[in-house]
Amino acid sequence: MRLALAEARRALGSVSPNPAVGAVVVREGQVVARGHTRSPPGPHAEVVALGRAGALARGAALYVTLEPCAHYGRTPPCTEAILAAGVAEVHVAMVDPDPRVSGRGIAALERAGVIVHLGEGEAEARRLLEAYVKHRSTGLPFVIVKFAASLDGRIAAASGDSRWVSGPRAREWVHLLRAQVDAIAVGSGTVLADDPQLTARPRGRLARRQPLRVVLDGRGRTPLGARVLGPEAPTLVATTDTSSAEWREALAERGVEVLVLPRDGGHLSLPSLLAELGRRGVLSLLVEGGGEVLGSFFDAGLVDKVHAVIAPLIVGARGARAAVEGRGAGVMAEALRLRGVSVRRLGDDILVSGYAGREASEGGVG
Repeated sequence: MRLALAEARRALGSVSPNPAVGAVVVREGQVVARGHTRSPPGPHAEVVALGRAGALARGAALYVTLEPCAHYGRTPPCTEAILAAGVAEVHVAMVDPDPRVSGRGIAALERAGVIVHLGEGEAEARRLLEAYVKHRSTGLPFVIVKFAASLDGRIAAASGDSRWVSGPRAREWVHLLRAQVDAIAVGSGTVLADDPQLTARPRGRLARRQPLRVVLDGRGRTPLGARVLGPEAPTLVATTDTSSAEWREALAERGVEVLVLPRDGGHLSLPSLLAELGRRGVLSLLVEGGGEVLGSFFDAGLVDKVHAVIAPLIVGARGARAAVEGRGAGVMAEALRLRGVSVRRLGDDILVSGYAGREASEGGVG
């Protein structure tokens, strides 16, 4: 299963809205083939591995990180391929939460006489598929908040200068993270202050698959010449009817999709945005800033996971921008404490990651 999980990681960032799945064929204690899910409408991991195994799959064991599908979608059911290959037993890390599967694949295999083992490597498989699990369970994307801040919680100097808070190792890590998510969101304030390109550029090169860039701009402040509107990746500007029709039309003429969302207390409705992204098959959304946007997501209880890059800097300016703003906690007992926390070094910086796990409420931004 360890090898199957390694195969699944190779599919991250390239197969949405399908899950990143890995499979390994083992015969008489020897690995004879392995594979991972291909980009839609390509084959699933089981079909890739079985195809490579050929006749060696008959009587062999198949290890797969997610329950094989038993329904027709873009591809035929994987259970049919497994039965046709003559596999004797299947080791499944976890049940597929998709209502179209959810135990049906395992049942189909067992009815045909295949021995099924369930639960090996389940914890790691669930972490790997956390965005897929949330999307299939709720219809909403998995929301990841990322920020880089000084030791005193600032994301910029008093002048607004923010280049660079984190070091080169941390910035390279961010590009690798971007390459694994389906969409990246920033507010119009970040666009005005930093003019980011907001693309995935691991090792300094544009990734083959770029996440959708989402600009949250309820009032229509994004300049038409902003780099985030460039052709390197698709861009969606989420706004409200507060923005001018002329501005929205000008964006559309540049090939930028404009999404007009309802207002929530005068701001752009974040729950409406997440619902729309979920309908579009966005499994994971990386929210990168700024402080007002991050604060709104936290205040609304819409954050699932946090990546905080802490740089060994002291800014100390009273007017410097904070990493997270918004309403926040009135007393320390109300502060959000992350769970499942991990810590790692990225050069001189420290990456603190954890899960929010707080119930969602209403909220808006923009």
